[in-house]
Parts: sequence; C-alpha cells; structure tokens
Amino acid sequence: MKKNDIIEVRINDLEFPNVGITNFDDKIIKIKNILPGQKVRARVVRSRKDNAEAKVLEVLEKAPFEQEPACEHFGSCGGCTYQTVPYEKQLEIKTHLVKKILDGILTENYEFLPIVPSPKKTGYRNKMEFSFGDEIKGGPLSLGLHKRNNFYSIVNTHGCQIVDEDFRQILCRILDYFRGNSQTHYSKTTKIGFLRYLLVRKAEKTGEILINLITTSQGNLNEKEFVDLILSMNLRGKVKCIAHSIFDGVADAAKADTMKVLYGEDKITEELLGLKFNISSFSFFQTNSLAAEKLYSIVRDFIGTTKDKVIFDLYSGTGTIGQILAPAAKKVIGIEIVEEAVEKANENAILNNLANCTFIAGDVLKKIDELSDKPDIIVLDPPREGIHPKAIQKIIDYKPDTFIYISCKPTSLKNDLPVFLDNGYKVTKVQCVDLFPQTYHVECCVLMSRNM
Repeated sequence: MKKNDIIEVRINDLEFPNVGITNFDDKIIKIKNILPGQKVRARVVRSRKDNAEAKVLEVLEKAPFEQEPACEHFGSCGGCTYQTVPYEKQLEIKTHLVKKILDGILTENYEFLPIVPSPKKTGYRNKMEFSFGDEIKGGPLSLGLHKRNNFYSIVNTHGCQIVDEDFRQILCRILDYFRGNSQTHYSKTTKIGFLRYLLVRKAEKTGEILINLITTSQGNLNEKEFVDLILSMNLRGKVKCIAHSIFDGVADAAKADTMKVLYGEDKITEELLGLKFNISSFSFFQTNSLAAEKLYSIVRDFIGTTKDKVIFDLYSGTGTIGQILAPAAKKVIGIEIVEEAVEKANENAILNNLANCTFIAGDVLKKIDELSDKPDIIVLDPPREGIHPKAIQKIIDYKPDTFIYISCKPTSLKNDLPVFLDNGYKVTKVQCVDLFPQTYHVECCVLMSRNM
C-alpha cells in the first residue's frame, strides 16, 4: 500500500476524536470523521510499515444505526458530527471512547459509572461564536460556523439545531442587516475587512441574552441602528447587553482589544443548583447549563462532605464549581487566567452570600506558588489541552487527600493521569456527562484519592 492508493474498507472501531479504525493489507488504517459499521472508499494519504492514514472519498454503505440528520446544514457544517446517530448510540460511542482510553492507562480496578445524558438533545447551547465570512470565495456574506474540514469557508447556519430559535433569529436578522449595508468580512488571507464574529449568550434559566459584535477597526458601526435592530426582534428571551468589540489580532478567535457596551451592561445571570452566576462576554461558563448541573452534582457527590475542608478550584472560570462546594467548606480559593472571569467569580460569591470564597486572576503555573493554605481537596477543570506540564507537579506537591479532574478532552486526560498515578494517587471513580449532544465531545469527571 502506498500514498494515493484507493481502498474500500469497513470501519471496525473508533478512537477519540472520531477516528475510524480498520485493517487492510496487514496494516491498521485510521480514517477521520467516520462511523463504526460504515463501508467507505478512501484515499491513502500516509503509509507506514504497520499503519496508514486515509481520507474518505465516499460512503458506500451507511452504518446500520444511521438515521436522517435533524439539521439541514449537517455534512457541510463542521459543528456537529453525530446528527445521523440516534442519541442512545451517541452515548454508547462516547462511553466506549473514554473507557478505551482509561483502560489503556489504569491497571487498578476503578468504578466506571454510566454516562449521564444531556437533559436537552437539541437547542442546548447557551453560547455561540458565529463567524462572518463567505461559503465560496467572493460569494455573498455568510454568518455561521466553519465548513467541515475548511479553515476559510463559513456556512450560513440559519437552521442550526443545537441552539434555540432566539439564536437563529439573531443570526438571520444581523446577517440581513450587514448584507444590506455592504459591510465586508475580515479575510484571513489579506487581513482586510470589518466583520469578524457575532458572540451570542443566552441563559437557560433566566432567558437573559448578551450580544457582542466583534469587528476590526477597519470600518464603522452605526451603533444606534444596530441596537434598534436587535431591540426590535421578537425574541423569547430578554436582551440584557449589546456590545461592540474591536479585535485587530490575526488569531481566529473571538477576542477583544477594546469593548464598548452599547446597551445594558456586560453580563447575564444564569442559575445552577440554586446559585446565581453572572456571566460576561468572554468569561468561561459551561455551554450546556442543564447538563452542567448534572456534572457539578457528580462533583459534589464524588467529594462527599466538604465540612471544614480547604478547597482549591483551579481553572475556575466564573467560580461555578468552587461556589457549589463552598457552603459547608472552610475556605475555597480559585485561580483563573481570564481577569474578567475572576471579576465575575468574586461578584458571584457576593451574589450567593459566600464569604469563604476568594478568586485570583493569573496563570495557575505561577499563582499556585503564592498559595500558603494546605488544601484537602483540589478540583481541576483545565482547558482543552489539559494541565501545563510545568504546573502539574506543583499542583500534586500540595498532596491533597482528593483530586477531582474534570476533562473535556479524553486525550488530554490520557496525558495527565499517569503523572498523578506516578505520584501516589489512584483513580477510584469515573463518570462521563454528555454536555455536547450531536458531537463527539464529552465531559469526564475523575475522582482520585491519595494512597496512604
């Protein structure tokens, strides 16, 4: 087998993230974005002695379980991967992917609890970062998500099913507005253009909506027209903030060099497990509020009593986990690198009458050295890439009795867990929660205890 050979294979298994595995010509073949049971025609893109990688050209036979997608954009949009998979099968696949990774790391017995489904299978997201662009070069302005396997093209996702009708109406009305006044989108190749992203947040419990238009400084926004447009929409939720941010950096990310609030103030309020949380434009908050309640309930159950305990909440975002654990605890200290998230975390502690919580702005790698308290429990909810290699040993050296590691990427968990095991900790319980229906992503909660 050599590069550019065309092969026909049936997919036997999966590995994270959504990579099909099969055998052909005495080699293990890996093919991205595929389902177990499918028969495909594929082109070999890389061939080694014992394995090869291929790219799908055509699905010859669907998997036995496949169904029609609920979303009209499925296939062209890169946002969802499992729209054709019945929900129970999605849960089965995610369970298999995580268990396969953990069983490759852990040699001692541990309790693997059943995956917890999302209370909502569609319309569950409380935040979207829509991108401006075009679907074909030089085509009409689009607003939506990246085209599958395409860094440059944007699919106009006016019928997106993982958000509710308010998100869809906001997207359509704002796109029509900018098409009408001939504003240009920012080009990643020429670095020229005005419109970049539309950030929309909507709280599940309160229905409050935040809208932040992110542009370059290469044009002008008619602020009054823009605000009037949004306030004229017949939305089910209530608009609490309209903002305009300017970002001139080259990164393909919704950020702000400067931000101006055009209406209201930069926050909406969400409720989780009886507590209130203010969320701003760029602060981290789990994107599925109802499933997040399930996740945080598991964290609370795994830990058990927090009475008189000192808890470190590292990578704390807006302070959700720390504050949920705080009522009986002696003290909670959180560290988060995003300053505005920390501002909101401290506001939230006041909002929830929790005087024993302190949240610190800064990099965990540096700020962990400044903590003098000895923690009984450390909760870790790191970004997708996992814990910084230089920070992980510093964290473990505090030697708490209990670690809770919340992972949104099982392969990062695969890299980090061995370090805890080598330092005398054992995994006792694991439970997944599906915060991301219709996609291959899954949240995983791991309880680790120190070997005495």
